[in-house]
Amino acid sequence: MTEPVKMTEIWRGPLAESVHRGHAVICDAAGEIVDAWGDPETMVLPRSSAKMLQALPLVESGAAEAHRLTPEHLALACASHEGAAIHTDRVGAWLANLGLSDDDFRCGAHMPKDSEARNALIRAGKEPCQMHNNCSGKHAGFLTLAKHMGWGPDYVEPEHEVQKACLQAFEEITGETSPGFGIDGCSAPNFASSLHGMGRAMARFAAAEDGRSARESAEVRLWQAMIAHPDLVAGEGRACTELMRACKEPVALKTGAEAFFIAILPTRKLGIALKIVDGGTRAAECTIAALLVRLGVLDADHPATRKFMNAPITNWRGIETGMIKPVDSLL
Repeated sequence: MTEPVKMTEIWRGPLAESVHRGHAVICDAAGEIVDAWGDPETMVLPRSSAKMLQALPLVESGAAEAHRLTPEHLALACASHEGAAIHTDRVGAWLANLGLSDDDFRCGAHMPKDSEARNALIRAGKEPCQMHNNCSGKHAGFLTLAKHMGWGPDYVEPEHEVQKACLQAFEEITGETSPGFGIDGCSAPNFASSLHGMGRAMARFAAAEDGRSARESAEVRLWQAMIAHPDLVAGEGRACTELMRACKEPVALKTGAEAFFIAILPTRKLGIALKIVDGGTRAAECTIAALLVRLGVLDADHPATRKFMNAPITNWRGIETGMIKPVDSLL
């Protein structure tokens, strides 16, 4: 099929009141499609689901090793974090070790999504800084690479050497020539690929072996860092964090804006990529949970799963009125 298919439905009483359609693909170690829904060749912007690809030059270049980056740093380089203290404290220390400050970022500032951090800023009458940006870990990685290589400060410009390195890694691991890019919310280029290309990339991460090549060692270090530190990849209550913790085997998960999601399953050497076409995050979270249940790495009845898949909808009196559920063909 070339059209998006039903993936998640919102039920109220006896009716599917709303329907989210999308595309999804599961790829094996060879990059071949194992299962697909909708059109695997649809062109997508993976948004923050591509952060592991954008972090490859940081590790592969030797910059991470030279600057003694730990798995915590690498998890933050792949993160869309909440701006909680566990995130901003680490990003701040990372910048200080580089001899840089918040002013060296090019990601922009926004209020943290973490309620405690947000309320603390409001009570203190302070504005957020760029470290609160959910992409500040990725940008700390960009700055580390630029410093290591002696490149200039405007690292988000599409013609900057940092972004050229990211594009090269992106095209090599997706196995495609990117047709172009959009500018992400954090001001960095976000390169386009087919959905199959992103699934292929995630499967290559999953099948990588440490020591076989610099590229594969970098891939292993990144997914291992994500799995070791799910709280840094997103934050408490977030689907990435909660579902990684709930999986019965190591799985790296990463959401992207406008309802993108990926999964790296190293034990099975599989990669997943999905896109909900209306941009509904609730549907992307439900769909990725359903695919993990389908593959047997996540229990359908786990409390974390039930927050996102077959999750009850209640009204203001606490009465259950409906459910967010995947379509049967996903399970």
